[in-house]
Amino acid sequence: MRGWAAGGLLLLYGVCNALSLEINVDPEVQAFVDEQVTLKCTFRSFSPITQKLTVDWTYQPLTGGRMETIFHYQSIAYPAVVGTFRDRISWVGNVAKGDASIAIQNPMMNDNGTFTCAVKNPPDVHHNIPQTKLTVTHRGFSFQLTSAVLLSILVFLPSAIVVILLLVRMGRKFGVLKHRKKSGYKKSSIEVSDKPEDTEQGTCLGRMGTWCLQCVDTDDEEPY
Repeated sequence: MRGWAAGGLLLLYGVCNALSLEINVDPEVQAFVDEQVTLKCTFRSFSPITQKLTVDWTYQPLTGGRMETIFHYQSIAYPAVVGTFRDRISWVGNVAKGDASIAIQNPMMNDNGTFTCAVKNPPDVHHNIPQTKLTVTHRGFSFQLTSAVLLSILVFLPSAIVVILLLVRMGRKFGVLKHRKKSGYKKSSIEVSDKPEDTEQGTCLGRMGTWCLQCVDTDDEEPY
């Protein structure tokens, strides 16, 4: 009886050890067209990590069809060189930390489907088979603020504020001048131009120059 009991315990321990590898992924991932997306996959193994550890990612389209191996890892990464994800898969994991994640560059709406992460670390070769459903959509227009747009905003917004402030100041100056004109304000001898009125102020350019000289007067100057 004791022999049978010991054998049963050893068998149970072996089964538990063989099924001790656990894998976790995000059940659903939202991505946007042409924006890199990461498919996370973490695992836990009670056996030491060795060079025999392998990671395999497979893909099945949302419309169904056969499963396609898109990535393989064993000591180094082997991205797919043919198929739907050719040259678009990169390794972002770290098996020493229990990370078997990958990234997809330039995702497209045709990439919508189910992704499966499988990890084997002998003798841990049996595990759950979690799946990630990827949904790729177009990002809304209101959120499409590229770096160029942001830079334009940062450059032109302060300029617009300065222009508005100058216009307000010039408006106040113009109001003061109108008030002086209505109240019979006369220029001082310093403000009177030395040039004849018919040669300078009689022209459009002369009148504009005179008006600009008057604009540089302080706002606090009271009419006589």
